[in-house]
Amino acid sequence: PKSPISEIFRTVRTNIQFMDANQDAKLILVTSAYAEEGKSWISSNLAVTFAQAGKKVLLIDADMRKGRQSSIFKVAQKPGLSNYLSNVDDDGNKIINKDITSYIQKTTVKNLYLIASGSVPPNPSELLILPQMIELLEIARQACDIVIIDGTPSQLVTDSLVDFTLIVTAHEETKKEGLKRIITNIENVGGKILGIILNKMPIESKEYEQAYYYNEKDKKDNRYVPKRTATVPSTFLDKESEDTYKVLKQINDFFNENK
Repeated sequence: PKSPISEIFRTVRTNIQFMDANQDAKLILVTSAYAEEGKSWISSNLAVTFAQAGKKVLLIDADMRKGRQSSIFKVAQKPGLSNYLSNVDDDGNKIINKDITSYIQKTTVKNLYLIASGSVPPNPSELLILPQMIELLEIARQACDIVIIDGTPSQLVTDSLVDFTLIVTAHEETKKEGLKRIITNIENVGGKILGIILNKMPIESKEYEQAYYYNEKDKKDNRYVPKRTATVPSTFLDKESEDTYKVLKQINDFFNENK
């Protein structure tokens, strides 16, 4: 918790909360231009950081071909998102129990819950545009303080359904044309870009420690002014739809039982 890496993620969290003071940033999609840029690592750590701040966080692994969140948090990969959307289990049998809480797993991090990627489907892109996905995101918006979606590289089908998209890039790996393309694609479908994270920066440990302890010295000399943190407001349950309310009650009961 006191490492420089953790400090950086807390800074990212604070920046997002600053933006939320004027805009509702509850559904955040994390994507990248290419594979292996650290998208899943960023998503998981960002989710942990919000959960440590006392926010009720739902992390959704929407990379149904190469989902990693189940291995990161050491939970079962299935049933997961693909099974919920397709209504089919790993053996190809139709799922009778559609209770959404059956797909939400508690992690070892307090306040952090996960919907894993599930069984590998033949058509992940088609699943993401089903009405069930829209319904899931809307229910998650109302039941949680923040929802982080670990998407696939350049997979933009859910951009119009989320509040913001966060793009992960890698130092000296991400090509400019790839980054320009994904920015253009997001804007073309009406998506809003929250920001860009530059990952895999080569920083020598000595320089890192000097910068870190310099900030600590500033604090002691009273020259350090802490940033104001804004809170992400919780949304009241939508009782207009009886079915929606029942599902929301199921989720909230699940959260309360698995604190």
